[in-house]
Order: sequence, then structure tokens, then C-alpha cells
Amino acid sequence: MNPEVDAYLSELTQWRDESEKLRKIILATELTEELKWGKPCYKYGNTNLVIIQGFKDYCALLFFKGVLLSDPEGVLVKTGENTEVGRQLRFTSVKEITKLATVIRAYIYEAIEVERAGLKVEVKKSTELDIPEEFQQQLKANAALKKAFFALTQGRQKAYIFFFSGAKQSKTRMSRVEKCIPQILEGKGLND
Repeated sequence: MNPEVDAYLSELTQWRDESEKLRKIILATELTEELKWGKPCYKYGNTNLVIIQGFKDYCALLFFKGVLLSDPEGVLVKTGENTEVGRQLRFTSVKEITKLATVIRAYIYEAIEVERAGLKVEVKKSTELDIPEEFQQQLKANAALKKAFFALTQGRQKAYIFFFSGAKQSKTRMSRVEKCIPQILEGKGLND
């Protein structure tokens, strides 16, 4: 048990019991625990396997290579329409977690086997990002922003582009861009 995760869990106001229950199930496997991206993350060797996440409406266990799991119970959820790799198990109560404890363990062991086998996810090659004009202007005017944006992972870049592009009006796109600039400069993704 990692003391950083202990501290994180002690400060949770939402999903504490659910996160602690997931942690107990995970720690009964051979995974090691650390705090990454401000969340309890569990590794097999040097590879991140699963992470506990809390959202407004649910608590989740995200499998980083969830797309490679067989999911015989049909419980894994794609996290977003553009998500290619990660898959979540979502919960709204400790009771749900307890009911699925055997399934959770089985999926964790399958994820370990995926790592042992060295399986890789074939991710579609991204085409050139269609960067909205409002953001292109900011990138041209601010070299630090341009450097920080292109240093982000491709997934984080896409998330920002989708967010900016999702606004119908130029004024709204510009507002979104301006709001996100500090976060981009800190090297953070849209949802970090």
C-alpha cells in the first residue's frame, strides 16, 4: 500500500468507499500501487494497467489496454466516441463492486496476461489535425503555447481540438481556446 494513495483516499469526499473497495480488490493481485495523474494507478512491472477514477455520476476502473480484453461479461465501456484503447468498468455503489469482484479480478488477470504476452494496440494513424482558425492564430502568436501543445500526447491534442471545434460560433471557440491556454502551457490535457 502506497502512503500517497492513503492520503488521496482520506481526502476524497465522493466515491471514497467505492475507491477503497476497488483498491482492496486490486491489491490482492500482483499489481503495484502508486499515485499518477492524481489518481490511484496500478502497474504490472513498469506498465500502467489500471487506474481508479472518480467522476460526477460514477466511479470507474480504467483498463489502459481495455480494448484487448475479451469482456465476456459485456461490462467494459468505451470512455468516449474517439477513444480507441482504454475501457472502463463503471460503478455507482460499493454493492455493485462487491457483486462484480470476481469479474474485476478476472479482468485484471487477463490484463496482466495481455502484458506478459507483449500485446500492443494498433492505433489508427491520426490524420493531420484540423486545427480551428482561432487556435491556429494563438499558436502562431505564442511560441511557448505552440511548443507546449505539440509536446502533449496525440490523444490530449485531439481532445483539445475536438473541444475547440465543437463550438459553432467563432466567439465561443475563442473563449474555449483562451480558457485552455494556461492548462496547455502547464502540459496538462483537457481533463487532467
